[in-house]
Amino acid sequence: MSGEIKTDSSLEVTRRDFLKASVVSAAALVGAGAFPFGVGAWAAGSDEIRVGVIGCGGRGTGAAKDCVKSAEGVRIVALGDVFKDRLEGCLANLQNDDSVKDKISVKPEHCFVGFDAYRGVIDSGIDLVILATPPGFRPIHFKYAIEAGKHVFMEKPVAVDGPGYRAVVEAGKLAAQKKLGVVAGTQRRHSFNYQETIKRIQDGAIGEILAAQCYWNQGGLWMNPRKPEWTDMEWQLRNWLYFTWLSGDHIVEQHVHNLDVINWVMGTHPVKALGMGGRQARTDPAYGHIYDHFCVEYEYPNGARLMSMCRQIDGCANNVSERVVGTKGVSNCANMIRGEVEWKYNGPGCHPYVQEHADLISGIRAGQPLNEAQQVADSTLTAIMGRMSAYTGQEVTWEQAANSQENLMPEKLEFGPLPVPPVAIPGKTPLI
Repeated sequence: MSGEIKTDSSLEVTRRDFLKASVVSAAALVGAGAFPFGVGAWAAGSDEIRVGVIGCGGRGTGAAKDCVKSAEGVRIVALGDVFKDRLEGCLANLQNDDSVKDKISVKPEHCFVGFDAYRGVIDSGIDLVILATPPGFRPIHFKYAIEAGKHVFMEKPVAVDGPGYRAVVEAGKLAAQKKLGVVAGTQRRHSFNYQETIKRIQDGAIGEILAAQCYWNQGGLWMNPRKPEWTDMEWQLRNWLYFTWLSGDHIVEQHVHNLDVINWVMGTHPVKALGMGGRQARTDPAYGHIYDHFCVEYEYPNGARLMSMCRQIDGCANNVSERVVGTKGVSNCANMIRGEVEWKYNGPGCHPYVQEHADLISGIRAGQPLNEAQQVADSTLTAIMGRMSAYTGQEVTWEQAANSQENLMPEKLEFGPLPVPPVAIPGKTPLI
């Protein structure tokens, strides 16, 4: 995925320290002094967790590396992507990386290409699957993985529309029934500094929360110029950021991180949203039909208001942050509280991209699997609700977004013609 959060180097620990911490954490989960391989629901008693990757772009490749680095006894054994060149590039990257190559065992018969590649990976004897395709496919892949009894790491966001949201919520409930682990790529939830800071906020360190702000304002991102031999479908897939059916627009694909933090702090989701946005810098059709800026006001059940901004335009001020204001102080949610209580985080750090996989795997092995499906689905819908409001110019309630019948997925997933929807015009684009 694009625009992933980077960890402050001052909060990082060495690989050796991280491995020590992971072993201690895992041992604590099972109440033992050492890690008991063979405990938990995976591989029918094997001490190895076999992992498949669906979506072999940069984020999928990175997640595969983070996964095998997070714990011992984890191995990548299957890969799938709609494009052969992406799969081959991912495999070469993994096999040529000295830090992970010994944990890569992908046979040719476990490499799957095409729109149904996800089925091949999930049905290939794996225990855990990494879902890292463009988000539009996430509900389909997640549902299939859970029905097949697989543990899941899925990148954020997890849907692009109301029907996708509902599918993820239902699959998450099934995962809980089956005692399957589900962890999402909202890595701040696994950062020690965020965890400690937000715990203090929720314990009352800044009093009752009255207002919040969150931002993901940055420059433009990559774009692959269209080649003559590409069909509409291939062009859109290779530029998935710029098509709402694939990415949800950047408020969903990227800004979901910040919205997730505020939902986490508030302990719930907003009840309504009123937003605006537009397309001022990326007006060329090469950039699909998404917006390049949004501003949305969200209201939470207690009346607190969140002002949310996101922008992808070069030459402008950048800001990626969160802030909450309470009756007794303020906090950046990450490492600082000011007001009646003055506090700054000075505890241990971690690499959250790795830690999220460590937490998933330790929970599986301890028989106490994490299930983050509902929380990441709710944060995804928070972003979708903001997009719906900005696109239409209408106030959108949580119920309207959650029950929306707007299904952005094309009727057929095949290479060929695929018209680009018009750019949304507030006041004219209908609320569905």
